[in-house]
Amino acid sequence: MDRKLALVTGASAGIGQAFARILASHGYDLALTARRTDRLDALAEEIGLRFGVETLTLGADLAEAEGPGQILDHLTAHGRTVDFLANNAGYGLPGAYADTRWSDQAAFIQVMLTAPCELAHRVLPGMVERKFGRIVNVASLAGLVPGSAGHTLYGAVKSFLVRFSQSLHLETQGTGVHVSALCPGFTFSEFHDVNGTRALATASTPTWMWLGADEVAATGYEAVEANRAVCVPGAPNKAIAAIAKLVPDDWALALMASQGPRFRKV
Repeated sequence: MDRKLALVTGASAGIGQAFARILASHGYDLALTARRTDRLDALAEEIGLRFGVETLTLGADLAEAEGPGQILDHLTAHGRTVDFLANNAGYGLPGAYADTRWSDQAAFIQVMLTAPCELAHRVLPGMVERKFGRIVNVASLAGLVPGSAGHTLYGAVKSFLVRFSQSLHLETQGTGVHVSALCPGFTFSEFHDVNGTRALATASTPTWMWLGADEVAATGYEAVEANRAVCVPGAPNKAIAAIAKLVPDDWALALMASQGPRFRKV
């Protein structure tokens, strides 16, 4: 195929769906993965009619250890290689750490940390060999500020993705491969609906702190094209990230202790 291929995980809604449309508008064929195949098929039909690109849909559960390999094996069977990887799949796991089941936490780590690392590791050599590649790891503003009570591993995993992206960004300099961590704050998507914090989050935060998924994805695309290691969309989020670097840790942690319950379930 002459057109490059973009693999988007968690493409059935929100930022992943927005990434799919943006990438198609730039001429990429798409491989879309999520568990909800009905939504993927509907999105694929819409994108195909609108942009005239080829779209493959793969029902995959990244909570399964075999998931990343199965996705890439499927693409190989169709004679395709990944030129753009958007590691977007993710969710929140509410509650205090001791009150959750380890099986749920283990699945969370597999989806949010292990799968993105494995997918990047598998596609990166080919990108370097072809002298072109793009990797966007969808992290979060939560990875740039101190931890909060509840959703215990969320900020930790997102912080990992930021550092991971920075390291890959440095390792791929001069190869034609660009790597960026996208760190959105509050985003209008299904994320808060799935983990049951929509009412809590919207009631406690002003509307000007929220961005649309389309805006977040567009900013992420521009950032990886410009080869910026870390991208924080939106002026309020940029200000929060900058302040977090300047405020002493004790003060920042005390602030999270007082403000965290406004948007986190413990």
